[in-house]
Amino acid sequence: MPSTDYQGSSAPLSNLGRSFLPLRRDQVHSMGSPIGGSPSNEAELESFQRQVADRFHDLASVPSDELLSLPWVRKLLDVFLSCQEEFRVILINNKAQVKNPPMDRLIADFNERTVKALDVCNAIRDGIEQIRQWQKLIEIVLCALGGDSDSYQRSLGEGQFRRARKALIDLAIAMLDEKDSGQTVAHRNRSFGRNNNSSSHSKDHHHRSLGHFRSLSWSVSRSWSAARQLQAIGNNLAVPRGNEVLATNGLAMPVYTMGSVLLFVMWALVAAIPCQDRGLQVHFNVPRQFPWAAPILSLHEKILEESKKRDRKNACGLLREIYQMENCTRLLGVLADSVQFPLSDEKEKEVKQRVNELKQVSDAMKEDLEPLEKQVREVFHRIVRSRTEGLDSL
Repeated sequence: MPSTDYQGSSAPLSNLGRSFLPLRRDQVHSMGSPIGGSPSNEAELESFQRQVADRFHDLASVPSDELLSLPWVRKLLDVFLSCQEEFRVILINNKAQVKNPPMDRLIADFNERTVKALDVCNAIRDGIEQIRQWQKLIEIVLCALGGDSDSYQRSLGEGQFRRARKALIDLAIAMLDEKDSGQTVAHRNRSFGRNNNSSSHSKDHHHRSLGHFRSLSWSVSRSWSAARQLQAIGNNLAVPRGNEVLATNGLAMPVYTMGSVLLFVMWALVAAIPCQDRGLQVHFNVPRQFPWAAPILSLHEKILEESKKRDRKNACGLLREIYQMENCTRLLGVLADSVQFPLSDEKEKEVKQRVNELKQVSDAMKEDLEPLEKQVREVFHRIVRSRTEGLDSL
């Protein structure tokens, strides 16, 4: 499939076929409807569409080697939080309209999608924890083979290689289990919130050292599927009909936009981070006339292409740092299996070069994993807060 060509954020909302907003102005009067939209309201709605387009244009414009990296995923979540906050302000500024049909139904549908997204956040949190467990094994390898500052000058012997090989084998098995079953982190039964003393969580007492997050409501079960959850989030996500746009003074449009943003962001997280029963076959049927459609569709296409590459097809996550970690550990494992003792200077130099490469990947993951987890947590809490505010206003 050819790469998607798009014009960034230059296309105004008024180019949506026959503009929805001018359509509202022209037809509301002729239909005798009491609904009327102020110029400031229309400017706010058009500004929201442009802001969404600009942000996703930036995400889609990164070099290919930065796509799906930890910094890129963090930027994606920043974009979601910014869009969500602007959407919340629009709803606050139009409280009276939000209570009326069909807007009340559209908001209720959107809230149902956000509830399903909370479960994805839980699964992504577990995926981040799984990467941390892999990092612990990498630390053993680095310590054994001189990748830490304390042991870097030490000569390498058979004992160090035996220890490194065991850690590399354990890591390969852990990652293979994640690819095959997707069940290795599902049983943690954890969510974002305070301690919960329910009986289901007492069974997980032996996992408490893995993190301080506990379930506040429900959590990911063994039968949970990321693929099915994404399908549920996107179910019946349709462009508003003309009568809905008219009846809501155009507010149906940002609801649809935010629903599409939510679906894409959750889909991209599932694509990047290991989680249970990953599946990327979600269709984005977004009309290209929307100013943000082209960059989102372009990103969707690029990520799908990445998932179909021969060396990524069976990956447990498309995160670039996971790919780098797999490559480094594989090459180091092959090298460790081939060495003979006593180690020649040339071979020791080659080993330390591979160890340095692995250390660089490990350091990059250390730097970004914790901030990423905080962002996922913030997405979770922001969704809960916005949903509560919405229910209060209704």
